[in-house]
Amino acid sequence: MINQYETVFILTPVLSEVQMKEAVEKFKAVLTENGAEIVNEENWGLKKLAYPIQKKSTGFYQLLEFKAPGDCVEKLELQFRRDERVIRFLTFKLDKHAVAYAEKRRSNKKAEKEN
Repeated sequence: MINQYETVFILTPVLSEVQMKEAVEKFKAVLTENGAEIVNEENWGLKKLAYPIQKKSTGFYQLLEFKAPGDCVEKLELQFRRDERVIRFLTFKLDKHAVAYAEKRRSNKKAEKEN
């Protein structure tokens, strides 16, 4: 069964731009190799954390939205846990309302860029 998921992960702020992109590409590859289709990707950049994590007060936030079979999420989260560059992650399954909201949000962003 294919579901739609959204995952947000925070990478350590000590990474260079290249290292950050490399980490994101690695996780996207984990998804596609396990049968996922990436629907949307957003780099939210360096943001202040609500509270320090591993003595860090900022992190690079990244969002991936994808359609995948359920076991794909386990494989992705295993890679998040094994990678010392990831300081936090959260993946959740989108229901039909969340999918509609995500599509609307994306089209609004696209419209903003075009204006």
